[in-house]
Amino acid sequence: MNTVYRQRRRLLQGIALAALPAWAGAASAPAAKYPSATVRILVPTAAGGSLDTLARLLAGRLEQDFGQSFVVENKPGANGNLAFETATRATPDGLTLLLASDAITINPFLYRQVHYDPVGGYAPVSLVCTAAQVLVVHPGLGVRTLAEFTELARRRAAEGRPLNIASPGAGSAGHLAGVLYQQRAHVSWTHVPYKGGGPAVADLLGGHVDGLFVTLASAVPQIQAKALVALAVTTPARSVALPDVPTVAEAALPGFDVTNWEGLFAPPGTPAAIVDALQHSVAAAVADAAVRERLLGLGFEPVAGGPRALAALVRDNTGKWSKVIEQANIHLE
Repeated sequence: MNTVYRQRRRLLQGIALAALPAWAGAASAPAAKYPSATVRILVPTAAGGSLDTLARLLAGRLEQDFGQSFVVENKPGANGNLAFETATRATPDGLTLLLASDAITINPFLYRQVHYDPVGGYAPVSLVCTAAQVLVVHPGLGVRTLAEFTELARRRAAEGRPLNIASPGAGSAGHLAGVLYQQRAHVSWTHVPYKGGGPAVADLLGGHVDGLFVTLASAVPQIQAKALVALAVTTPARSVALPDVPTVAEAALPGFDVTNWEGLFAPPGTPAAIVDALQHSVAAAVADAAVRERLLGLGFEPVAGGPRALAALVRDNTGKWSKVIEQANIHLE
């Protein structure tokens, strides 16, 4: 096993082990008569995307474990805020759950008014998986390393013709990964937001933009086909999907970390027995070989961290993104 895989294994094991005290006894003390009716899992995106696919995968496993229907309810709108606000106001009986990404910790600083608190407004249930962003460029740009890219970006900015670097949308994880890189590397470029990773990748393939920060799932096929050049991934350890691509931290900026994640939440005040029973089921699902293979195929890294691990991640992300967004003076309406 090479260094990349050892690093990845240690990272994921550390997150998972941090959760053990929160759920280890769940199997012996499940919530009585839970659930008593159909459970809805709110998803802050439209049907068909990777988060929706993940929610349906989890719903099927939860149905098997609890013998009751778990249905996915898509609530796109306001960059996820509609679903986040619905979940925080729901009755804390375990019949409404929320599958959210790191956007839940980002939006309070992008929008002037949000009606939820990512730190105190939910009962964290379980971290489900993580994912990396990858910086890809068009082959015609003529760079093959992150150092070459950064040098070119600085030169083009000094000449008054900055690079055009795309993202899946204003305020997206890809956008903020680029913003954090600009702040840490002291470079500048023109941000070109798109409505999703698919259109952004298509325009990059066509040479209409120079580069893009995007999820692995959106870019790996084009990278493998050598239609795009991958310069770096944004997670602390290299990706299993792209083991030859360095991290930003090792290639240029030690400590750089933009790790996307997906986690399951319940409304605040949900009984601990229900939270524990749900987390135990999620942990079993993520440990299942077939589920893990499906998640890896979607570009996710399976990580079954419990309530404490998810709560710590939310606090960490909230602190980090508040500073990045304030410094960049980014606001959305």
